[in-house]
Amino acid sequence: MIESLLVANRGEIARRIIRTGRRLGIRTIAVHSEADAALPFVTEADEAVCVGPANPAQSYRNVEAILDAARSTGAQAIHPGYGFLSENADFARTVEGAGLIWVGPGADAISAMGDKINARNLMAAAGVPVAPGTTEPASDLDAAVAAAAEIGYPVMVKAAAGGGGMGMGVAADEAALRTEYDKVRAFAERMFGDGSVLIERYFPRVRHVEVQILGLADGRVVALGERECSVQRRNQKLVEESPSPAVSPELRERFLAAAVRAGEAVNYRNAGTVECLLDPSTQEFFFLEMNTRLQVEHPVTEYVYGVDLVEEQLRVASGLAPTFDPNALTPRGHAIELRINAEDPKRFMPGPGAITTWNEPSGTGVRVDSGYVAGNTVTPFYDSLMAKLILTGATREEAVERARAAVAQFEIVGPKCNLPFFAELLENPEFLSGDYDTGIVSRMR
Repeated sequence: MIESLLVANRGEIARRIIRTGRRLGIRTIAVHSEADAALPFVTEADEAVCVGPANPAQSYRNVEAILDAARSTGAQAIHPGYGFLSENADFARTVEGAGLIWVGPGADAISAMGDKINARNLMAAAGVPVAPGTTEPASDLDAAVAAAAEIGYPVMVKAAAGGGGMGMGVAADEAALRTEYDKVRAFAERMFGDGSVLIERYFPRVRHVEVQILGLADGRVVALGERECSVQRRNQKLVEESPSPAVSPELRERFLAAAVRAGEAVNYRNAGTVECLLDPSTQEFFFLEMNTRLQVEHPVTEYVYGVDLVEEQLRVASGLAPTFDPNALTPRGHAIELRINAEDPKRFMPGPGAITTWNEPSGTGVRVDSGYVAGNTVTPFYDSLMAKLILTGATREEAVERARAAVAQFEIVGPKCNLPFFAELLENPEFLSGDYDTGIVSRMR
């Protein structure tokens, strides 16, 4: 097993990785920006190194500073968490080129899945269902218009190098497409340094369902069930649950088999997620993208399958067998995760600020993965996620009831907070029925 681990991330995911490292007897090293010096993950690690000012480009995305921290502390491995450099193939290659262990998939798999058009084509060749769409970038507006006419409106306009719900727009007709194409292309060039755009069929009523995969050290790829991620704002997730209320045993088998084929197509190792769109009217699903890293919502899978995914990541990176029997994976119970963000609960706009009160809920079936405590400040430099509230139960109904109680108990004063939104959602008949889609939040607003 790895003996020393540098966590190249911050906040709740850094604390989460450090917690498993401590349990396994691994020496952990935190890197942090000047703005994050007072956050809990910094003191909870065995060592901590400041890698630059608040600007992520000068700290959490500063490759040389992170490698210098690894060298100066004698780190054996680097875990990137999610976001920042986690899906940067060049960083993965640089880490391994420096003689360190990369706790994640190989750089070739990251590259293959990082380009959405290339990923679509690879998945289609592997027999994974893909939605109707372009097989190469729409080189200009005329090409986009021609592709949309062939696919049929409405269409989704997507940044080929995008991810995390960013760089996307919907066009119901040619006039809208002309506007969205220019908008998405400009955004993609600014955010990803790549203005390539793809056109896909847009499904007005669709569910977002993803499958957790794990590429083992012996070369096998296994699937650890699915997660429902349809409660979203601006194409970004707010709630995840497992198992999905929309997935029957027969559909689950098809989902998991397709996800395994997706992983095998790129010789996948370590943790990853195959994201799909599910048409509830036909029970057809289509490949959306593969996230080549640990997901924010991994805790719901951990509960349902009884595994510590960070430990499994570390075991794969160390060349060790998993703690579980890949041939005897059996789900149990239900889990729901709520993303507690520093944002307005109505318009979902960021609302950073100093935290004067922070009281977390506790009790049976309640887990809180948080990045802050009272006295900390949520700054505007990073993602607005403050904590993840994970509720579990023998049934979905029990998990929902525990979620209601936990949301009522969670007290955060200072920054804006979306807890009131969750209180509303947990009483929403559509959500409670389990028969909801990605439009649920817009219908609530």
